[in-house]
Amino acid sequence: MTQPRQQSPAHRRVASCACGAVAIELRRAPILTVTCHCHSCQTAGARFAAEGAATLDRDGGTPYVVFRKDRVHCIKGAARLEDYRLSPDAPTRRMIAACCRTPMFLEFLKGHWLSIYRDRLPPEDRPPVEMRTMTADRREGVELPDDIPNLARHSGKFMWRLLAAWAAMGFRTPSMGRVLGEEA
Repeated sequence: MTQPRQQSPAHRRVASCACGAVAIELRRAPILTVTCHCHSCQTAGARFAAEGAATLDRDGGTPYVVFRKDRVHCIKGAARLEDYRLSPDAPTRRMIAACCRTPMFLEFLKGHWLSIYRDRLPPEDRPPVEMRTMTADRREGVELPDDIPNLARHSGKFMWRLLAAWAAMGFRTPSMGRVLGEEA
């Protein structure tokens, strides 16, 4: 299994939309890098593909790089980001760059992290995927390679990494206003 590249505390990545009008700064190391195969991600991925934006990999999963919200800041084009929800009461929202219809990230409402679409990062700055989750929901007939863990649901390791990150944040949950530069 490939280990993520070691990051210095000051490491900075920038995720951008397809046209470059929206840029999001991601500081320090991510919590984890995962490919999700849940029904929600597959549904959103199919809708995005119908609009010309690819988020699904060849196995039908959505690769994300998960960051603490306090380490994510929109540095360009925040006003161009718009909500995309699968339903009005969905517990998640995807944020899309309206300028070029590029999916940028997913937010679990009330969560302390953001899941950045991995393909929004330059290829040389994409950490390797560490695990696949929700594989019990994968498309019928898809056989996944055994190069990384293929987890039927969210594992203890997955949940532990989210909890450890939240503890390191003092159990605070930054608002999206802070991420979008609307708060000091």
